[in-house]
Amino acid sequence: MFNVRRALVSVSDKRGLVPFVQGLAGLGVEILSTGGTCRRLREAGLAVIEVSEKTGFPEIMDGRVKTLHPVIHGGLLGRRGTDEAVMDEHGIEPIDLLVVNLYPFEQTIAREDATIDDAIENIDIGGPAMIRAASKNHDGVAVCVSPDDYDDILARLGNDGLSLGDRRRLAAKAYAYTASYDTAITRYLSGALGGDILGERFLYSGGISERLRYGENPHQEAAFYVDQRAAPGSLATAKQLQGKALSYNNIADGDAALECVKQFEAPACVIVKHANPCGVAVAESSLAAYEKAFRTDPTSAFGGIIAFNRPLDAGTAAAIIAKQFVEVVIAPEVEPAALAACSAKKNLRVLETGDWSSAGGASAPNIAPEGAPTDPTAAVGGASAPNVAPEGAPTGSTSGFDFRKVSGGLLVQTSDQGTVSGSDLEVVTAKAPTAAQIRDMLFAWTVVKYVKSNAIVFCKDGMTIGIGAGQMSRVYSTRIAAIKAADEGLEVEGSVMASDAFFPFRDGIDAAAETGISAIIQPGGSMRDEEVIAAADEHGLAMVFTGMRHFRH
Repeated sequence: MFNVRRALVSVSDKRGLVPFVQGLAGLGVEILSTGGTCRRLREAGLAVIEVSEKTGFPEIMDGRVKTLHPVIHGGLLGRRGTDEAVMDEHGIEPIDLLVVNLYPFEQTIAREDATIDDAIENIDIGGPAMIRAASKNHDGVAVCVSPDDYDDILARLGNDGLSLGDRRRLAAKAYAYTASYDTAITRYLSGALGGDILGERFLYSGGISERLRYGENPHQEAAFYVDQRAAPGSLATAKQLQGKALSYNNIADGDAALECVKQFEAPACVIVKHANPCGVAVAESSLAAYEKAFRTDPTSAFGGIIAFNRPLDAGTAAAIIAKQFVEVVIAPEVEPAALAACSAKKNLRVLETGDWSSAGGASAPNIAPEGAPTDPTAAVGGASAPNVAPEGAPTGSTSGFDFRKVSGGLLVQTSDQGTVSGSDLEVVTAKAPTAAQIRDMLFAWTVVKYVKSNAIVFCKDGMTIGIGAGQMSRVYSTRIAAIKAADEGLEVEGSVMASDAFFPFRDGIDAAAETGISAIIQPGGSMRDEEVIAAADEHGLAMVFTGMRHFRH
């Protein structure tokens, strides 16, 4: 059983400090500490040993050197069962628990009056060294870098102790924490000193905002991270006023709509579907801009994302509710009457971004969404980084991750490794596909996974006949595939068609039948599947469902 006899506690973030150390003391743990942490604990009446008393060496250089000593690092790095003799020889006592968080570098550089000297003075040296030492030796040492873990650690120590798995999890979190800290320093110095921001290594770090239900597709895991210094007025810093939780695709499409609408000075509206604007307009008011944008492509606007660069008023909100189904509405401000109008659709996500006119990119303060953690604990390396999940990221896949940068944040998802075989296909029409059609269906299904959504692929005899990609409407993707086939003199008649996602209406089936398609493979799962199946039967088509979607935006 893992036994904590001695703990070293030295923290900048003093949330929950005293109750936590009281709990450790109640378990008979000897407490070592430094500086302000030591003073705070003694003021609370706790028995604490100053690190300098243990080392026999005073803090020097205004506290720059206090824990960088063999007694401390030997206590953290000494291997239990291996190094006891040398530890005894040099009077080194084991430290079983390290509780450390670092100088507030990010908070310092976020201040408008912060100088480069201020920043450099807040680069912690001893803290990261101890964290790395304890994390390396997690076989015999537990490390804690966040007050959020205090209660769990105390509960485990009071019961069965911290298992090796627990200590390994804490060590991984600690390494992510120091990596994030180093990333903030790197980015600051590169910018402040005129360094090359696109140097040999590109580093990203951000704090997890939320685990998403899934990624682009239900079989992919995903999470959303907020940049260390996210710009105000971005989707990552927006406040959600109502509606269901945002999905991966909501965030990606919402960012496209918001960043587009920001480009206009006059009142503007942008409607986005499948990562592409399907209607954009400027006018004398938000309502007029919306009505003009909607007229561009009412079909594609169904289920889209709408963004404004002016406050959302009641009249505009009411018009949207009356005209269409919409997933997300985004505006810099949402008037109370407008929110009341939107409340008629309780699932409608309404986001208020705040003013973006002062957004300063890299120099902007670090503002997280309401309820999001402010301590960045996720770090993602560039091309040279190993394939390791960020802290809190999806963990169910070993096939790697896909990254999508949005303003103020980063979407992370497991790669789309989903496949189907002939035995997975569900025949849903009166007419069943032939063996040759099934072969072509599976071929087309493999191809459609790598075509941008909305994606339609025509195939025959193991060959693509026409491809429709990246359209806001599945019907138009079908028509484009047919046009491309005709332009190349390829015969569509008798081909099979793959669709990366379900058909929300029968019009996609009608369009396919008009081109000469004989069989269709698609995920299924639409609220109107019965209508879609009936359309296929009317046209004498064979159709199968895969139960798997392959969005690729």
